[in-house]
Amino acid sequence: MNNTNIVVRLNARPTGMPGREHFKICEEPLPDLQPEEIRVAISYISISPSLRMQMNARESYLPAVPIGGLLRARAVGEVVESRSSRFAKGDFVEGAFGPQSYYSGPVAGVMKIDPALAPIERYLGALGMSGLTAYFGLVHTCHPQAGQTLLVSAAAGSVGSIVGQIGKKLGCHVIGIAGGADKCAYVTNDLNYDACIDYRGEDVGQRLAELAPDGVDIFFDNVGGEILEATLANLAAGGMVSICGAISSYNDIDAICGPRNWLKLLERRATLKGFSVYDFQSDYSEALAILAGWIAGGAIKPAEHIEEGLERFGDVLPMLFHGSHRGKLILKI
Repeated sequence: MNNTNIVVRLNARPTGMPGREHFKICEEPLPDLQPEEIRVAISYISISPSLRMQMNARESYLPAVPIGGLLRARAVGEVVESRSSRFAKGDFVEGAFGPQSYYSGPVAGVMKIDPALAPIERYLGALGMSGLTAYFGLVHTCHPQAGQTLLVSAAAGSVGSIVGQIGKKLGCHVIGIAGGADKCAYVTNDLNYDACIDYRGEDVGQRLAELAPDGVDIFFDNVGGEILEATLANLAAGGMVSICGAISSYNDIDAICGPRNWLKLLERRATLKGFSVYDFQSDYSEALAILAGWIAGGAIKPAEHIEEGLERFGDVLPMLFHGSHRGKLILKI
């Protein structure tokens, strides 16, 4: 371990797509540890849509990051120094460490992980916030029943790829929405979805009417916008829409607006419900044990797309919006 930390700090707020010009790579000395603090050598960083939301001046479900600040990126790594009674040198941990080579600070919110159970990068995906978001957003929010039709937008993404597989495990008929023929083939062939709609080459509303003639019982939405409108037009009576995100609007959050056909919720006696994975923190351990069992049993196939180089953080983040990845997007240091 050297005494220098490489830190990626917010340099400017983007209008539209973020890029490397919005970040500054800094070399900073490592601070001395205080009582009940740890130092973590970071190995992998989660690249998630919430990072783009943090770059806006307007706060959302997470506080805005100030210029010069550190984005709250989840990351995993090894404890290389400890003054904490909870963690020892050599422990592997996960937490909101941010895009930097070393985390030095308090242990609040830090979780020990087991590299013998799974590769540590998986604790950023199927055994991390992506898996937990999929599990709680579907199982605890929508209460799916066998035989129901489940629709998932961004079905090849970090959360969507897991949601559909959980739905299949629970006996749902699962339809995905993804961008491009290759991704749709991946969703059906690798993730075991029953069907997938290519929003780039097909009319989503028309295809939904064909694939779900009795309507969509549950819609797990990661996208918002026109796809949400198309789904509201094809909801089953008593349908449920679970709002996980709206990545189609994150680069122009001030222009975001609700679906024009929201009265379909009234007509279908349907429910539109938002949720946050942070509401379920007391149940994380139980959910992770369930997810680990499903992975071990083959019901869930984890998918990680790994890019390399901390200095490429500003280049990798836009990949979320270009759709050039499958599964969980991760940056290896």
